[in-house]
Amino acid sequence: MVLQLLAIQATLAQNSPKVVPEEESAEVFLEEYTDEFQEKFFEALKQKSIQNYDRAINLLLECKQLDANSTAVEHELAKTYFLSKKYIPAQQYAVEALISEPGNFWFLFNLYKIAEKQGVPFQNLENTIPYTNRALKTNLVKIYFQNRKYKDAKQVLSGLEMNQELSLLAQKIEDSLNKAQKSTERIVTKNTPSPERTLDSELERFRNELKSMASGTDHSDLEAKAREALETYPLQPEFYYFQGLALNRMERHLQAVGVLEEGLEYLFDNDLLANDFYKELAVAHKAIGNTSKANLYLSKVKPGF
Repeated sequence: MVLQLLAIQATLAQNSPKVVPEEESAEVFLEEYTDEFQEKFFEALKQKSIQNYDRAINLLLECKQLDANSTAVEHELAKTYFLSKKYIPAQQYAVEALISEPGNFWFLFNLYKIAEKQGVPFQNLENTIPYTNRALKTNLVKIYFQNRKYKDAKQVLSGLEMNQELSLLAQKIEDSLNKAQKSTERIVTKNTPSPERTLDSELERFRNELKSMASGTDHSDLEAKAREALETYPLQPEFYYFQGLALNRMERHLQAVGVLEEGLEYLFDNDLLANDFYKELAVAHKAIGNTSKANLYLSKVKPGF
């Protein structure tokens, strides 16, 4: 996906604050650069897409030599180091990108994801970033909310002056905390789950509907429902999986590849779901004649899950 310009429809919920699409202005940023920079940058993205991370990193570092201040390069370096499981340089470049653009939601989310993978509380990174920036804090509240860390979201929110956007989000946080409290009160034993136990009934509703629809034959409805789920919860990898699954069944394999590869970026330690992604990516690549890539994904499937 060139510059990952597939639009990520990223609203927290209906009538909730919106998240700006990732690298919304990236379509035009390359116009300012030389042919050499553009060639290296696009080749780096290509190498990353086929999981040749070392080559992609080297090309991105060459881009950085051509322009030391490119936040797009820093962001891609952070993501590529993360994919290659080199978390220290990933964090370094993620911090640099965020310092340059404190209000960029995706730069912050990338750093949050890197910290999560290392088991580092995000609060430990506050001194390394422009934490007093209002837009950064607002984005952090949204990320905590999406990850159901409602108490953390409320704590950050308490230090911000309220506006209409934040007031809506504050209400959703309070509602979620109340649901969690009611759920805890209704649990009699660990082996007796309460019907109210879920922290977010809307999220669970989407999950249940998509799982049910995936066993049916109406692939168009499955794709539409998955797209709707992603508009509300753009950080949930399983919704990307269901959309990719539907697209494969509709024989829209190129679109399936884009959606599934996008979803992989939000997948943490979940081998079962990872296997589902790899299998669908293998199906899609085989259908478009890319047998080597199909075999690569099949080789990633872990037995026993």
